[in-house]
Amino acid sequence: MKFALFYEIPVARPWDAESEHRAYKNTIEQAILGDKMGFHSFWTVEHHFLEEYSHCSNPEVLYGAIAAQTKNIRLGYGVRLLPKPYNHPIRTAESVAVLDLVSDGRVEFGTGRSSTRAELEGFDVSPHETRAMWSEALRHIVSAWTEEEYQADGKYWRMGGPRRVQPKPLQKPHPPIWGATSSPDGHREIGRHGIGLCSFTVGVPPEELTERIALYRQGLSECADPVGKFVNDQAATFTMVHCAPTKQEAYEVAAESFVWYVRRGSWLIGSVAEWLEGTDLGTYSYAAAPLEHHRAGALEHLNFDYIHESGASVVGDPDECIETAKRYEAAGCDLLLCLVNPYKIPHEKVMQSIELLGRHVLPAFA
Repeated sequence: MKFALFYEIPVARPWDAESEHRAYKNTIEQAILGDKMGFHSFWTVEHHFLEEYSHCSNPEVLYGAIAAQTKNIRLGYGVRLLPKPYNHPIRTAESVAVLDLVSDGRVEFGTGRSSTRAELEGFDVSPHETRAMWSEALRHIVSAWTEEEYQADGKYWRMGGPRRVQPKPLQKPHPPIWGATSSPDGHREIGRHGIGLCSFTVGVPPEELTERIALYRQGLSECADPVGKFVNDQAATFTMVHCAPTKQEAYEVAAESFVWYVRRGSWLIGSVAEWLEGTDLGTYSYAAAPLEHHRAGALEHLNFDYIHESGASVVGDPDECIETAKRYEAAGCDLLLCLVNPYKIPHEKVMQSIELLGRHVLPAFA
């Protein structure tokens, strides 16, 4: 199992004039350290309007800055939102290709369809069409990368005549493609497309991932027409991670942020069900459970002890982190996306965690 750094780029209140500036500068410094410590890749989300939770709305500029200051760490879109009008597929193909060129072929192209009311409603995106738009956009992007000239002619995007989409990515035939999902049926759908899995499940013990990764593998076996020019059969999942010299320090530093993130993330997913209440939730049916939990007050009873003891996070001293990470490996995870700052863990503690992970945890999985 390989390890990656994963970021939402939260900015906790109270804010000052430098809050967002510090958050981005800290993230860059952490990525540079991650490169030195041997992490496989650095990933961030693309989110919009999610105050405190994520201020990472245009991550490609950040990727360019990190590419210029690192040598080996790969750069993962975690994820690029594909539905209309978030990002036009031709613009996406161009942008990813530029990043692949300037990074010397280090791009991992993760994709998704969006899962919060604030974003879907804010961009006037129909939630009932996001999966179809995501699937169509993927085909356009791959063709734009791999065909000398391309003419999009789909339901959602069309081009008036063939054009050469340029530049082309350095990796041939194209960068590895991934798809993100939070729903069980989505895991199978990702597999059917023949792309890598990014299983974004918040606060779930690793043993529960086993069944979801099995659904992904089943989808791969049913893949008759891969969206890419090759099948990416890697399964990634993300979890909150904090490593410290002692267990007690790790628990004390992580507790508030880990609980806050699970509560906030669950509510953001449930917001879609609240928005669509009284109608068919369609492919967002999985959002009903978080909404129900929120209304029942169940999330108020969530505590750090459960998150820690269930293995729904990797937290502790290096030995405990190795022990918990092995549970993710046993569940079938190929790439562990480590959310090292879910909310307000101090920069110096994140740096310490990255160094300890690099020195002690990553070598245990080499």
